[in-house]
Amino acid sequence: MPQRKVQDAAITIVVPVKDEEEAIIPFIIALDRAVAGCPARFSFLFIDDGSIDRTISMLRELRERDPRVGYLKLSRSFGKEAAMTAGLDAAKGDAVIVMDVDLQDPPELIPEFVRLWSAGFDTVYGARSSRSADGFLKRNTAEWFYWLFNKTAETKIPPNAGDFRLMDRCVVNALVRMRETNRFMKGMFAWPGFSSTCVEYVRPERFAGTTKFNFRKLWRFAIDGIVSYSTVPLRIWTYIGALIALLSFMYLGKVVLAKMIWGTVVPGYSSLMTAILFFGGVQLISIGIMGEYLGRLYMETKRRPLYIIEECAADVASANTTDLMCADLV
Repeated sequence: MPQRKVQDAAITIVVPVKDEEEAIIPFIIALDRAVAGCPARFSFLFIDDGSIDRTISMLRELRERDPRVGYLKLSRSFGKEAAMTAGLDAAKGDAVIVMDVDLQDPPELIPEFVRLWSAGFDTVYGARSSRSADGFLKRNTAEWFYWLFNKTAETKIPPNAGDFRLMDRCVVNALVRMRETNRFMKGMFAWPGFSSTCVEYVRPERFAGTTKFNFRKLWRFAIDGIVSYSTVPLRIWTYIGALIALLSFMYLGKVVLAKMIWGTVVPGYSSLMTAILFFGGVQLISIGIMGEYLGRLYMETKRRPLYIIEECAADVASANTTDLMCADLV
């Protein structure tokens, strides 16, 4: 792999935030300490995803004191995926690092990310070496999700890898061109390909604030991932339908033979109600799965902007961001 020069290379660190007033200052201190010895030139781009606390005020103050800090304020909360997209659209660095502000993505790994990038890797991602700190339910459901996703989708994602990663400009340019409305970023990060490597780490506890994910959001996140990158849920109902039809014909043959040979009269009500409820449930499930895909097609055809920027205090790199400033929409 070709080597890259880190000296004077520009690296943009994209940080989506929402109601993180308690974490921003400790994060900046830890980040500044982590990159102090690195020869690259760093800039920090925060994406405020509709915060209602003092987050945006603190970002304004940081911008005044440190020219490396920039921020985009979205007009409302569009979700973390949209906030990351806004950051990738705006990032101007030769490489871009995406990470969370809660210090669960250790800033001290950044020099190792940069070293591996300079060695020629286009993507360097962090992966948790263990999920022992998670509860039984969360740990096992995460394992099941990664297993199911990688079994059904053509695009494979590395297990236990989050959004924390460094990406070369070629990867970022590919991601910027992907403008689908339903954005499963784990899959989108993997889809362009390019060379990649992993840095394992033990994920620390959240420094401050509270997580924005709950079981309902995680469930929806998993459904979005599988539906966005696989048509297996649609295809499987063809086989289920064929199996049910085969079993139905076999049962019909049994009933006819029993009547013709032994004269057995099959009681009707219980078996009929069971069959009706069973087939009704199967049909509703299949309709629901088709509805998931149809709903996504409906949202994609609207072609709405992925986000709207209300306030910008950063040099932007792409027309995708400047086209969506509130001032241009009035």
